[in-house]
Amino acid sequence: MNRREFGGTVMAAAALGSASHLSAAEQPRIQGSGSGFPMMHQGRLPEVGMLLYPGMTLLDLLGPQTVLSTSCNLHLVWKNTDLLETDTGIVLKPTKTLADCPSNLDVLFVGGGPGQIPVMTDPEVLTFMADRGSRAKYVTSVCSGSLILGAAGLLQGYKASCHWALHPAIAFFGAIPEQGRIVADRNRLTGGGVTAGIDFGLALLAKLLGEDIAKMMQLALEYDPAPPFDAGSPQKAGEKITRMVQDWLGPLSDNFATTCRTASREMSKYTPVK
Repeated sequence: MNRREFGGTVMAAAALGSASHLSAAEQPRIQGSGSGFPMMHQGRLPEVGMLLYPGMTLLDLLGPQTVLSTSCNLHLVWKNTDLLETDTGIVLKPTKTLADCPSNLDVLFVGGGPGQIPVMTDPEVLTFMADRGSRAKYVTSVCSGSLILGAAGLLQGYKASCHWALHPAIAFFGAIPEQGRIVADRNRLTGGGVTAGIDFGLALLAKLLGEDIAKMMQLALEYDPAPPFDAGSPQKAGEKITRMVQDWLGPLSDNFATTCRTASREMSKYTPVK
């Protein structure tokens, strides 16, 4: 087993908690993973649908998934339940197909990543998002995942955030761009770039189950950030570093912009949410 295969096995075990739904051939790869922390919440668990797709940003998912995992019933959803590779090479295994995902969710969630470009014009995925989003108590995203919500017609007239490098693109979908680590507008909750996922997850958990549960989870994770550099936003990083990152992301940003224009023209095919 090479390092990438080992990483994929560990991630699949952490994300799924149990191997009971896997074939006999797959089960030995993740035996002994256990269920991790005990549940923090008694009673009905909130139902959370989290869209996966090949090439998504792992941390967009993993931050919220970790925060919510001890208090919610999580469904990792894609077109099939085959293994899929994230942006860092870690492999995930969906637990539900689009068709099998519960119809009535407390939370619909999607993260971002370079793999979302084909997803933003995929009728099957966008129909699913529009359908579940029309009934979900909360419609949510982290990073550029908000552009998938937009493509599904779920952000028209709502304030929303996104990764700073793609922030203006939210306006293609009738949303109101607003910078912030977490932007809440009615039942829409959108997080900023990548690492905002933990903050987002805690804020969402507080809305679902109260601040005490969220604070317990923050302490259990010892989430007390003290980064070694103060360069986590363009304003703090300064012009030189910001330009270096923009140059690095340039081709990807151009692809996103082109896809957003195409997806915005197709948005009317999906049921908008009032």
